[in-house]
Amino acid sequence: MCEVAMEEQERDISDIDPQECSSVMENGVMLVVNQSRVRAPLSVVLATVLYCAEFVTAAVLCSYYQKTEDVIWMGFTIAFMLVPAVLIQLTLTFIHRDLGRDRPLVLFLHLLLLGPVIRCVEALVVYYKAGRKEEPYVTISRKISLKKGHGTPMEWEIGQSERTLATHRNAFKRTAVIQAFLGSTPQLTLQLYATIQEKYFILPARLTLMIITLISVIYGALVCSVLAIQIRYDDYKVRLRPVAYLCMIVWRGLEIATRVTALVLFSTALTHWVILVGMANLLFFFFLPWAEFWARKGSLTQDVEKNFSKLGTIVVLSMFTLLYACINVFCWSAVQLDLTHRELIERKQHWGRLAMYYCGRFVENFVLIALWYYHKSDFYEYVCAPLLAVQLLICYSLAVLFMLLFYQFCHPCRRLFKYNVHDCLHCVCCLKKRRGPRGGGQKLPPSYSTAATMVLVPDEPLELLNPQNGERETAIIEDMTDAA
Repeated sequence: MCEVAMEEQERDISDIDPQECSSVMENGVMLVVNQSRVRAPLSVVLATVLYCAEFVTAAVLCSYYQKTEDVIWMGFTIAFMLVPAVLIQLTLTFIHRDLGRDRPLVLFLHLLLLGPVIRCVEALVVYYKAGRKEEPYVTISRKISLKKGHGTPMEWEIGQSERTLATHRNAFKRTAVIQAFLGSTPQLTLQLYATIQEKYFILPARLTLMIITLISVIYGALVCSVLAIQIRYDDYKVRLRPVAYLCMIVWRGLEIATRVTALVLFSTALTHWVILVGMANLLFFFFLPWAEFWARKGSLTQDVEKNFSKLGTIVVLSMFTLLYACINVFCWSAVQLDLTHRELIERKQHWGRLAMYYCGRFVENFVLIALWYYHKSDFYEYVCAPLLAVQLLICYSLAVLFMLLFYQFCHPCRRLFKYNVHDCLHCVCCLKKRRGPRGGGQKLPPSYSTAATMVLVPDEPLELLNPQNGERETAIIEDMTDAA
């Protein structure tokens, strides 16, 4: 047996039965002797296909705009095509650390904006070569598979191929988020606005680009949600059921589609005011992490990159904050930034911030749709404007509903929530009853969701866990207040 280069300790949360090849019990640990099965890099291929398809379709549409001398549409389309492409090349180069390596061909392809293509080819080559010859493992992975509250410790070997593919997957997850919210979302908004301004004259290339960008945005939001779970619960290896993915797709799709449509409709009625709305949203979410950083009087994390100067660290953090702001302009980012933390992510689940965001966004969308309704032009006389407005509000409400369903029933780590959605809603209702004339003498019914959750803090008093004790509701309300 070869030497172990490093050891990783993780705990695996899954509603799926763990797959093992051959195992023996030793000191209470289930040892999986064989190396972990190498999984196909499907996420790498999908991200590359979306990148290439959007880039090529946008280039074709720009050629049409050039022929028709639509300089404004062409300029914005090129900008939303090139800016994310350049940032993706920089991200891939930074993650793989190619600047300090002798790889001129790879760097040249990055200059040609073909970095994702060569990275995808490298990942496929590694995948097809894996398993053909025995290779030494570089990692022993220890995980606990938690199924219905019962944990089973497991341990297996991770080979060099699987580790290399994991690096590619992590890199393309970041690029998918960049592509979605710095390129695809502005591109979708622009093309939808252009379609309405040109009296619904739908070009085949424009329609194709809108469909591709919508798929890219939904995929990027999906990746963002999964990344948020993985970062917050980095001690666990998260596996999601297909129903969880379906719930997230519907949640994110309705949320983003409603947000983009509301902004576009508002911009057709009050064109110049939409710039103020967009900039106000962007600047608020950009400076919010920095304001919290200054309020805490913390110091910048030094773990972004050891070779960076303080100015370089500030630049990287500013770009990261810009991406965070762009995500929150269109949908919930699922994470809160903490610039003092090593991983830049605050791990605590803030239900108060989640509620504040969706309540505020619903009110903002309602105001935008109402202003469009009262200032719409005669172009919409053949459109049932009241029905369209109601449909948009219902779609956003459905997005919130699917979000709640995901956190309550489909979240892979829901058993580790100290409080879940049902508990928070239950306590808000109980608080209202207490303020009533006869609320103080009533006993509270037990919460069915309590049995499905496991408290992260094991040394918490048992009285706080009793659903019939009034102190539990008080603790939840105080926790929500602190999070807000």
